[in-house]
Amino acid sequence: MAVSNIRYGAGVTKEVGMDLQNMGAKNVCLMTDKNLSQLPPVQVVMNSLVKNGINFKVYDNVRVEPTDTSFMEAIEFAKKGAFDAYVAVGGGSTIDTCKAANLYSSSPRSEFLDYVNAPIGKGKPVSVPLKPLIAVPTTSGTGSETTGVAIFDYEQLKVKTGIASRAIKPTLGLIDPLHTLHMPDRVVANSGFDVLCHALESYTALPYHLRSPCPSNPISRPAYQGSNPISDIWAVHALQIVAKYLKRYVTQQGIETEQKKCDPPSCKMCLVLECPEWDCPLEAWSVDIEECHWKGQEGCHGMSYPISGLVKTYKAKDYNVDHPLVPHGLSVVLTSPAVFTFTAEMFPERHLETAKILGADIRTARTQDAGLVLADTLRKFLFELNVDDGLAALGYSTADIPALVRGTLPQERVTKLAPRPQSEEDLSALFEASMKLY
Repeated sequence: MAVSNIRYGAGVTKEVGMDLQNMGAKNVCLMTDKNLSQLPPVQVVMNSLVKNGINFKVYDNVRVEPTDTSFMEAIEFAKKGAFDAYVAVGGGSTIDTCKAANLYSSSPRSEFLDYVNAPIGKGKPVSVPLKPLIAVPTTSGTGSETTGVAIFDYEQLKVKTGIASRAIKPTLGLIDPLHTLHMPDRVVANSGFDVLCHALESYTALPYHLRSPCPSNPISRPAYQGSNPISDIWAVHALQIVAKYLKRYVTQQGIETEQKKCDPPSCKMCLVLECPEWDCPLEAWSVDIEECHWKGQEGCHGMSYPISGLVKTYKAKDYNVDHPLVPHGLSVVLTSPAVFTFTAEMFPERHLETAKILGADIRTARTQDAGLVLADTLRKFLFELNVDDGLAALGYSTADIPALVRGTLPQERVTKLAPRPQSEEDLSALFEASMKLY
């Protein structure tokens, strides 16, 4: 387990300048996107840097759902700047972009594909020292502030892939629940769907002790280990929080009253999810499973990458972007009913348990129906949150299935964690079943 460093609390962002000062930083790169550059989270960071005498330059050209091209533009900026520390303010797109910029500027002779996951890239282990990176997340699903993973769209193949190494983990994550107040409803929902699927996939993943072969060297051990006794605790806890709070959080019901009942600074560490009455629990979920690289991704995430990468014209509501976009959480959750119907035969008791947590009555459910019970529970959950009716609503048809399957096959980093192996025929059937949900 590789434990990440986080500091949690309302207003904690104001300390970032002092943190950089304590690190001895003299020339800092602040990365964000153009939308966030105009919003309070970035202003709070900049004020802290100025107050503490930190010299910095802003890079605000991060692309929401980054590509290899946008990564390389940020890398070039980082190389020219000769920075000695980085601050990333934003969601997973910004934090992942900053990780890549830090990595390749610290290893300037490396080719871009050197560190990209195999089989698309060479998947070389990272052996160079990186600069300190402080991540300030403004969304609450990705958990990028705690992981050694940077995801992007590889434009040549029209598929998502990434870089996975503990070496690129942020030095520190500053998790400030006040930043989540600036998220539109659909951004909140899609962030929550990522958490939902992380938890479900983690709890039902192939157990860590069944993975083989053992790496010949610890540096080659994958960041994602499979289900294990510690990740099980956080996965169940995260599902309980999703079941209890996501709908209320998306609809913003009763927040004014609840804020009066719970003063934000009274929130404790997010790992114990202290303050259920206030509008802040969602921010904690991302850390629960990913804090120590316990995340167990499998089918939903593996299939999500081509769903995002092959998008044609779909533009998600509440996302202010100039390009077609399927948000990550949405691309993951749309296949979840089909995927968990498929995987349930391996660990049916766990599938039934998660269905119960999400609100299903399983008292008369049969073990052999575990997948169907969980799938129906998920469909009801998604319908009540106004989620698009399957892949067809995003512009896909059965004619796209071969391309979607081809885009899933290289995602071995995550698909090998699935409890049940998938053939090309299996993947085709799963995409077909995901065309419509309701």
